[in-house]
Amino acid sequence: MRFLFDQNISHRILPQLPIQFAGSTSVKHEGLMNSPDKLIWEFAKEHDYIIVTQDSDFNDLNSLYGFPPKIIWIRSGNLKTSVILDLLIHHMNEIEKFIDDKKFGCFEIISLSVK
Repeated sequence: MRFLFDQNISHRILPQLPIQFAGSTSVKHEGLMNSPDKLIWEFAKEHDYIIVTQDSDFNDLNSLYGFPPKIIWIRSGNLKTSVILDLLIHHMNEIEKFIDDKKFGCFEIISLSVK
């Protein structure tokens, strides 16, 4: 699983990722900070990344243009980087199934509790 973390998720998550997420990157590391969402979406598509975001705009792009790229949309308030990492690890099996499923382009993780 190769993730592209949107700018609303700290790039500091990268060194904390487990081996299952090897090859992941962030918009900051790719020089895409403050780029239009469409440009980030195209980059993810071209380089076979799954976008991880807290922003609904990427789901809107998938509705308009289809997928890939697939989107993992973390729907919550502001979360610490460690909590976002915990959510991804907790949902890893479901995310793997989502990636293989040709019918769905967005996987939503809804976190209502604040840690």
